Amino acid sequence: MSDRSGAPPGGMGRAMPLVIAWILIGSFLWRVVVAAHEYQMRTEQVMTMLIDLGLVVGLIGMRDRVPTPLFWCAIIAGIGCFALRLNGDDGWWTGHLSFSVRSR
Repeated sequence: MSDRSGAPPGGMGRAMPLVIAWILIGSFLWRVVVAAHEYQMRTEQVMTMLIDLGLVVGLIGMRDRVPTPLFWCAIIAGIGCFALRLNGDDGWWTGHLSFSVRSR
């Protein structure tokens, strides 16, 4: 009989959940540290929120292949990406913690 664990062959099955976790954490840290300088278009705003949601749902689906501390850090970061959008009008449109207009 063959082993049908549902994971793709090779290292991709083990690497993908880790990559997703680090993308969520890195995205959240980027949005907290770097100030946004322009508002996103409505389509870009919705697309980034759907990508974040997809990453969080995908990570939850692969939670047994991610170390527990990394899993919870990534889940908190994913929820934090949505919480940043509740930080006023600038936060809603940019997804960043702070907003500043560049001087010309």
